[in-house]
Amino acid sequence: MTKLQGKVAVITGGTSGIGLATAKRLVNEGAYVFITGRRQAELDAAVANIGSNVTGVRSDVSRLEDLDHLYDVIRGQQKQIDILFVNAGGGEFAPLGEITEEHYEKTFNINVKGTIFTVQKALPLINDGASIILASSTAASSGMPAFSIYSATKAAIRSFARGWIVDLQSRKVRINAISPGVIHTPGLTGLAGSEEESQQFLQQMAQSIPLGRVGQPEEIAGAVAFLASEDSSFINGIELFVDGGMRQI
Repeated sequence: MTKLQGKVAVITGGTSGIGLATAKRLVNEGAYVFITGRRQAELDAAVANIGSNVTGVRSDVSRLEDLDHLYDVIRGQQKQIDILFVNAGGGEFAPLGEITEEHYEKTFNINVKGTIFTVQKALPLINDGASIILASSTAASSGMPAFSIYSATKAAIRSFARGWIVDLQSRKVRINAISPGVIHTPGLTGLAGSEEESQQFLQQMAQSIPLGRVGQPEEIAGAVAFLASEDSSFINGIELFVDGGMRQI
């Protein structure tokens, strides 16, 4: 598995779940990977877990100075970026009528502002012909109770992919959005509550998925690796659903 041999990849939010699984996959495919995380202990643990060809950089994507530091580190070590997976994000439940300014600003700052400036500040290092993958969500495609703010941020991210392929067309940079469905990650189970509540939630969600189960982070990692590789060389501006068919019925 060396389809990404010699490539330099950046994954934001790479300390657990989808980000960590993707970092492992890209390293296995031959890439050198930079991952980010907000907490140093978790970042160090992820780097140790990945094992080789990886650098961890403590960074909060909603803070522009942190992004500047991230790209300074990359410039000093590798001088280029071939693959950028904008994965860092999050959300919390808040039904209409209980949405606060703090909730709105926190979610939009991480998911929307973070995505914009993660990509924009990377541009001087992005190679012509590079692949950028933006983490959207199936939540952007249908209504979910108490999740409207998160869903709106992910809809914005999907729109960025459409607009930015035009902005960067002279550089032949491909930008695609990937929309995971229900994936068994710490972030998802943390939203559900206790361990028992999490299991009940996952079982309930599995009933709405044609494949009859929730997804695993490694399955998203495989899709990201595809979009990062030359196997997807004529795929640009799409939204790739990786959801077991959940949003297709």
